[in-house]
Amino acid sequence: MSARLAFVWSLILTAVFNPSALAAAETQSPTAADVRVPAEWEPQEAIWLQWPGRYEKSLEEGFAKMSAVIIQYQKLHVLCASEKIKLDAQKALTKFGADPDHSNLIWHITSNDSAWMRDNGPVYVVSDGEMRIQNWNFNAWGGAFGADIPYASDNDVPRQVGEYLKFPVDDVNIVHERGNLEFNGVDAVIANWSTIGDAHRNPGYTKQQAETDFKRLFGVTRVVLIEGVPKSDLTKGHIDGIARFISADAVVVGQCTEASKCKPGDGQDDEVYEQAAKTIESAGFRVIRDPMEATVRFGGETFDTNYLNWLVGNGFVIAVGFGHAEADAAAKERIQSYFPGRAVHVIEMLKSWASGGGVHCHTNDQPALSTLDASPAAWK
Repeated sequence: MSARLAFVWSLILTAVFNPSALAAAETQSPTAADVRVPAEWEPQEAIWLQWPGRYEKSLEEGFAKMSAVIIQYQKLHVLCASEKIKLDAQKALTKFGADPDHSNLIWHITSNDSAWMRDNGPVYVVSDGEMRIQNWNFNAWGGAFGADIPYASDNDVPRQVGEYLKFPVDDVNIVHERGNLEFNGVDAVIANWSTIGDAHRNPGYTKQQAETDFKRLFGVTRVVLIEGVPKSDLTKGHIDGIARFISADAVVVGQCTEASKCKPGDGQDDEVYEQAAKTIESAGFRVIRDPMEATVRFGGETFDTNYLNWLVGNGFVIAVGFGHAEADAAAKERIQSYFPGRAVHVIEMLKSWASGGGVHCHTNDQPALSTLDASPAAWK
């Protein structure tokens, strides 16, 4: 049997016995040897976000606060689903002391469904001397927030961004969100298997397939898959709320304390964080624990002060604040130690947190073209 015929026959068998694997096999993307995903702390060209529409209007204040910070440092692309939403956004920025006509602000009137561009937006990859966009399938977090949540426009956003930037767009026929991918920019990705392996996202998909796909699509040699879903996390445990790279060889992992809602040894959330730390350490990374030292009440619920959902940009870091002066101040000091030389801004965004995420979830960072030629080792 010829090699080509054998390949075709293998696809036929795959289609019959494992359609999810066929979808992955059909993905158009450069080979692993050509690919690198820059780390978030590498130079960036811009940050992108989708301004909240009328169903998420309550999040607007937080968006204005973080946008006012971002434009002090770099370009910010804002996607608005209508002229009315753009006008509302400009009013909100003005209210919080930011210039809606700032030279770092680029406005786009384009269709989108939600305010969580980390998840439905592009995955940028460096490949063979050019910047490319991967467009993973998006189905609104496996329908976890309700079957009536629209997502068709969100699913199309990476293509729209690619058209604007004139970057090639590679479709990836696997359902997944960027918030569940942590890259060190060199050789590794960390993700939560509980998310990508969710039957409402990718029925029949296996860990082995995920590891193979990640290596091929991201050019990594180390794929670290943790497991477990913190209580009330409808994303099924996005990694950006559990573990974050701060350098090529160091990862910060959340930690329950006696002062948090989750308790050491509770067998629930604590187990998720503890097992994540062990799995990541076993993969050869230095693990730093970031303690949740307080709780806050908001909207009738109690939340742990988890600061891991930070955004790293050119010369700054923004972290979700909880309006707890002592805990916010301590978190700012810790994050400053993780990213020395960057200004750390802690912004109260409890409405976003109560809706399921924070500043990292809302934003999508675009690497600078200088990352095309840079040696990954230069950004360790």
